[in-house]
Amino acid sequence: MKILQIIALTVMIIGALNWGLIGLFDFDLVAAIFGGATALGSKIIYILVGLCGLIGIKTLFELIEDVK
Repeated sequence: MKILQIIALTVMIIGALNWGLIGLFDFDLVAAIFGGATALGSKIIYILVGLCGLIGIKTLFELIEDVK
């Protein structure tokens, strides 16, 4: 499970950096790489980032439990 959490965290960081680029420079790196925000490759990446976010929620609750 730790490997999955590490992968999810890595993908979430990539997603966060992409959102930073969008916010600062109005530049979507994922869309630029895959040919637009509506391209299949972009949609797959966006979905993966979202799924990893869900895994991140579970990881967060596990960390909170460890602190208690």
